[in-house]
Formats: sequence, C-alpha cells, structure tokens
Amino acid sequence: MRIKELSERVGVSTRLLRYYEEQGLLSPRREENGYRFYDDDAVARVQQIRGLLGVGLTTEIIRDVLPCLAEAACSKYNDPEFVARIARERDRLKERVTVLSQNLKALDDYLNAVGDQRSPGAAA
Repeated sequence: MRIKELSERVGVSTRLLRYYEEQGLLSPRREENGYRFYDDDAVARVQQIRGLLGVGLTTEIIRDVLPCLAEAACSKYNDPEFVARIARERDRLKERVTVLSQNLKALDDYLNAVGDQRSPGAAA
C-alpha cells in the first residue's frame, strides 16, 4: 500500500509516517517511480510505535526495541547495556503509572465529593 492508504488505515498523517521513516522506525520499500510502498505488516508496526510513544518511550529507544519485539531471538537480549537501558525505561514508566494512578484517584475523590453535594434530582 502507498503512504496515503497507510495513513488512512492507521489514522496518522503522511508527514508523521515520513518522520517514522527518518527515525528508522519504518522501512518501506521504494517502487521504481520512487513512491513508498508498505506491506500489510506496517499497520501493526505503526500501531505498536504509537503505543510505545504513548507510554513515553523515545523514538531512539523504540528503534532499538522494535526488532526485539518482533523476533524471539533478538541478539540484543544478551547485551547487558541494552537490557539495563530497557530496565531503566521500565522503571521510569512504573513511576509514571504511579503518578497517573494518584492523579486518577484525586479526580475520582473530587468527583465523588462533588456528587455527594448535589441535590438528589440534579443532572449529572
């Protein structure tokens, strides 16, 4: 599929797909006319990239980790430096989850308090 079709299927701009390519996250093949061509696996890969970005990983870390998520025998699994780096990222994400959970609880507490103050017939 061409870049426009991939863009429509995953709901991101063509500009963002080009950026992912520049960062080494996507590797479309080029047709003779120079157009990018993506295989069907690109949809899942972009979704995975979006998910990893969404949890706060950098494109640099994603570039390194993507091959290991796709293949069971990734050579980086035995690299202590790589493993330590991923462990640090995991720890950072755990801290972020803790903060987000605290914020969620604070919002729930607020909404419960506001709900308790409303009159029985008030609209939500």
